[in-house]
Amino acid sequence: MKSENKVKNRILEIIPGLLVWLTFILAVIFSFVKPIWVIGFIIAFDLFWLVRIIYFVVLVASSYKSYQRAVKIDWLEKVKEIKKWQDYYHIVYLPTYGESLKVLRSTLDSLLKSNYPSEKMIVILGGEGRIKEDFLPKAQVIEKEYQDKFFKLKITLHPDGLEGEMKGKGANAHWMGQRSREMIDKLGFDYEKLIVSYFDSDTCVHPEYFSHLAYKYLTHPAPTKVSYQPAVNYNNNIWDAPAAMRVTAFGTVFWLLMELVRPERLVTFSSHSMSFKALVDVGYWQKDIVTDDSRIFFQCFFRYKGDYSVEPMYIPVSMDTVMDDNYWVGFKNLYKQQRRWAWGVEHFPYMMKKFKKVKDISPGKKIKLLWHQMEGMYTWATAPILLFVLGYLPLFVAGRSGDISKSVIVQNAPYVLQTLMTLAMVGMVFSAILSMFILPPRPKQHPKWKYLIMLFQWILLPVTFIIFGAIPAVDAQTRLMLGKKYHLGFFVTPKARKK
Repeated sequence: MKSENKVKNRILEIIPGLLVWLTFILAVIFSFVKPIWVIGFIIAFDLFWLVRIIYFVVLVASSYKSYQRAVKIDWLEKVKEIKKWQDYYHIVYLPTYGESLKVLRSTLDSLLKSNYPSEKMIVILGGEGRIKEDFLPKAQVIEKEYQDKFFKLKITLHPDGLEGEMKGKGANAHWMGQRSREMIDKLGFDYEKLIVSYFDSDTCVHPEYFSHLAYKYLTHPAPTKVSYQPAVNYNNNIWDAPAAMRVTAFGTVFWLLMELVRPERLVTFSSHSMSFKALVDVGYWQKDIVTDDSRIFFQCFFRYKGDYSVEPMYIPVSMDTVMDDNYWVGFKNLYKQQRRWAWGVEHFPYMMKKFKKVKDISPGKKIKLLWHQMEGMYTWATAPILLFVLGYLPLFVAGRSGDISKSVIVQNAPYVLQTLMTLAMVGMVFSAILSMFILPPRPKQHPKWKYLIMLFQWILLPVTFIIFGAIPAVDAQTRLMLGKKYHLGFFVTPKARKK
């Protein structure tokens, strides 16, 4: 039986990568065998992509409008209109791995700058036992400086080498969840009155974040059956980061802004919030995978038999853009970060196995969830390469193939494709303009003319789209396809800020 399950699991791991590589291989083969067919397909694909870009512009513009409205509202005043709001507390989990005191202080200070009472916050700071010599001195400083500023500040140390764990954030978070539950039980809190926020250690929240979250939670008809996904920015060090890092970071920002308008597609990503009851019900964040931040949604979805969703929040949190004093190291780290995010493809085998076990979820919900996840992963890996690389191969072949080169479609295809790509630049122009509104205030050490660089950096989009988009996604899906020997471990993205 175990052998049979192992074979089934391997087949499921192979499927996503196989689809990607079949797409590339067939595109090359048919470019030589039936170039006219492929040219027709590429024109149709580019037209479809143009429609998607227009759709992207409309959705992101709508999302940003909601974002602007949300940050201007005094959410605490709205919360105070709700009876017994004081009975609810926020728990903030901050797993760490080698972050500097400067980074940790900026995160904790942002909690204190929130307009929500800090005496209603419980902060859990979790370090790793394998680097305790680095963590414990920092923890002592943090405890001394912040102990009296929250309702509770708890320091945890995750032991190294526990059975059944992967070295990574999920294992640390799992340990933090268990230890915090012990404290919660001693305090006698009602799990349903505890709102959990799971942040990277460099996450700085908007002052309205916790008030908005509390309002969402207290007014939702089923608050424990929902995760809450904020807008994500990478503004902490955006002015100092190289252009390629900035463009890639904004790509993630705009992607999530678009997803917030489509809650039926939303899955938790990076920083997110939920009820403590749901967290306990599913046994905390999974401790043996890389993408624990999104897996927690699937854990809840199947635990509650499909009766679980994600509620969009248009209040932002901000994290660090990938950066290093050495540019090449920075680019390498960015690639690894994007590949780690693309490793979310590991959810596919998990979903397929759960679909079989959990019978009470409607086929429609299963198909919709599977389609949204796999279409996104497949497009992430294939679309940029089809658009900017393989799309020109059939034109090259057909142009050197005698009579075929004289056909109307071959003669006109370059002009059609050029027109479509020119029209598609509306997405790039829109992104460049919107990024200027999302940028934090310019630090004094940066000259005013750097705003021009911030605009013109978007000419790098096609390059970053492939190098830090498609290629790491293909890498991740190929590794899953090739088997356990090639599977990814958890990559901790180094946090760097200029002094």
